Amino acid sequence: MAAGSATDTGNGGRLFAEYLAEKRPAIEAYLVGHAPAPLSDETHAGDDLSRYLYDPFARFTRSGGKRTRPALVLLGCEAVGGDASCALSAAAAIEDFQSAALIHDDIADEGEMRRGQPCVHRTEGVGVAINVGDLGIVRTFGGVLEDESLDGTTKLRVLEEIAQMEQRTVEGQALDLGWARDERWDVTTGDYLTMATHKTAFYSAASPLSIGAICGGGTDAQVEALGSFGIDAGLAFQLQDDLLNLVGDAEAQGKDFRSDITEGKRTMIVCWALEHLTGAERDELLGILSLHATDTLALARAVELMEGAGAIDAVRSYAHGLARSAKASLKGVELAGDAHAVLESMADFFVERRG
Repeated sequence: MAAGSATDTGNGGRLFAEYLAEKRPAIEAYLVGHAPAPLSDETHAGDDLSRYLYDPFARFTRSGGKRTRPALVLLGCEAVGGDASCALSAAAAIEDFQSAALIHDDIADEGEMRRGQPCVHRTEGVGVAINVGDLGIVRTFGGVLEDESLDGTTKLRVLEEIAQMEQRTVEGQALDLGWARDERWDVTTGDYLTMATHKTAFYSAASPLSIGAICGGGTDAQVEALGSFGIDAGLAFQLQDDLLNLVGDAEAQGKDFRSDITEGKRTMIVCWALEHLTGAERDELLGILSLHATDTLALARAVELMEGAGAIDAVRSYAHGLARSAKASLKGVELAGDAHAVLESMADFFVERRG
């Protein structure tokens, strides 16, 4: 769930890629300058707290990530004419939640590597890793509360949005994990879209943009429009991720290429294929997915079956339709500067990226 660089997109997404590159230094500096640390009255155990909690969290945060989500908070703020510096604490909160979600996801998925390094639970143990992830959740609220540039009413609105975003994300994760645990293959494309909207679209785009607009003093109409734009764009982002995993650049993705098949993920592509395949071909695809195949030929056969069912083309078309819908949601909405152009470029970026 991370966006590519300027070289990974078509020209339609270049303006947004440039925006990400422009905002990243300020985000990185804020994350370093406001990294979580032991509270002031915890001097006696400070070294151990750093060793078992704060240092692992800081290492994970520094290890990578393109900072797309915090950049969207700044974009939402600037789009309504606000000062982006007033949105940095909220931007950091979104990134802290991202860190927490990834650390916990890696435990649930029994992952080995993240951002080119061993997962936190591999280096620190599962118990410590869970607690490190919990710190990220705590800081989504703590950092905003400590921000003296925001008034009390704004803080309350931001925290309400964050709380709803987090709840929707774990709802989506519950569906994703539950379907896998119970070996459910009756999941429909509609079920998938509900899950992905909750798990990805809100925290990847809709909530960051809305929260930024709140920090910038946007009107209710502006906040709502940016949120609607983000839902469609964020869902398109996830569908493009699903497509890239199956038919993207194998060399660029490395060991993760076609891992969705091995993991038996219920993507929209899989759901579409199972809804449209019949007889022996449907049984064959189910067999490959259920057996968590790793053989290259088996993975290629699964993709062939999905392509034959029209799933690849259908999902690609749906993603591009979402990008168009996202752009339409901004028509007639007053936004500052070149925000309209940057946001339209963002919608293109999400469906045109190749990595």
